[in-house]
Amino acid sequence: MNKWKKQFAVIYAGQAFSFLGSAAVQFAVIWWLTVQTGSAITLTIASVISFLPGLFFGPFAGVWIDRYNRGKVMMVADGLVAFSSIILGAAFLLTDTPPVWFIYTILFLRGLGNTFHSPAIQSAIPLLVPVEMLTKAGGWSNLISSVSNMLGPVLGAALMGMFSIASVMLVDIFGAAFAIVCLFFVKIPDVPQSAEKPNFREDFSQGIVAMKENKPLMAVLPSYLLATIIYMPLGALFPLFVNTYFGGNAWHNSVVEFVFAAGLLVSSLVMGVWGGLRKRFLMISLAIGLQGTAILISGALPQSGLWAFVVCAFFMAAAGTIFNVPYMAYIQESTPPEVMGKVFSLLMTAMTVAMPIGLLVAGPVVEIVGVNTWFFWSGVAMIGAAALCLVLTRKYDKETTNPEASEQAGGGE
Repeated sequence: MNKWKKQFAVIYAGQAFSFLGSAAVQFAVIWWLTVQTGSAITLTIASVISFLPGLFFGPFAGVWIDRYNRGKVMMVADGLVAFSSIILGAAFLLTDTPPVWFIYTILFLRGLGNTFHSPAIQSAIPLLVPVEMLTKAGGWSNLISSVSNMLGPVLGAALMGMFSIASVMLVDIFGAAFAIVCLFFVKIPDVPQSAEKPNFREDFSQGIVAMKENKPLMAVLPSYLLATIIYMPLGALFPLFVNTYFGGNAWHNSVVEFVFAAGLLVSSLVMGVWGGLRKRFLMISLAIGLQGTAILISGALPQSGLWAFVVCAFFMAAAGTIFNVPYMAYIQESTPPEVMGKVFSLLMTAMTVAMPIGLLVAGPVVEIVGVNTWFFWSGVAMIGAAALCLVLTRKYDKETTNPEASEQAGGGE
């Protein structure tokens, strides 16, 4: 028992520094692009490029991860992210303003590393942690990720205020190096390989059939994807909103990012303790509506309303967790284990496709109407998505009652 705890602690000690460095660099690069260009199109393209590796390589990453030692895959992925920071740091030392296309290339490399790293660590942990402890282990890993996302922007802003942007790259390089060293002290077992070659076409068809047969899942899906399309550009536009509309600087933007991450952390803890409403689809609709309201209010704020926007950012993040957690829980409960991976893969692929759609539309429109106007009408559209979800899922609320909430209420009707 003690052995797995030590191995888990060693892995996540390294990952904590790696996550922190990556969050600091991501903040620094996006803020640099914001200050240098002041362009919504540039920021949205940067975000789209970060998603492209997941879109192109995500469906195949799992095949490679299952065929090779997952610890080594994580080392290579961490190494690729560190390499991208070395190249970017060198570019900032040689010239104060590297070309934007070069920044895009670096973001693509970092996205490629993350495409392999995230599923590798998630699939490695069950090989080390006892089944009955996986939930607690997952809680600790999510806590580390949330804290890193909260502190990363603050660290990035502090370093940019005192030193050159190249100094931020050093944090990521040392963090990745420490994570790799930690992995040398952990033995992650190899997974026995099947002689059968993967049949992507057949797996895809099985997943489609499983999703179509799950009527409640399909009823939520249109609103879920619509909310994703609306919401994704907003996070990419936070720096532009803070800088060009509210007149804030890097420190103000780091506060927004910190509070947003705090919203994710607090809402995750609340959901873990509370479990949610008995009518989980009603809760999903209400949460989408809450998020839309926070976005609409943000767009309606005057230019002096930066701190009110900070409060709105907290509720945007919290509402996202409140509608995402029950939806994922329903899929886990209602999907047969033999097709669950295919269903989640299809859902993630659909979300990955939805993300760039919103980003590509937002960039040109924001250039014309302004970032505050985009936020306002995005909030209106999100509230519309909530109403759509309520209409489509209302008839399924009884048959999909949240079991945890039922037990807390005394069980049954």
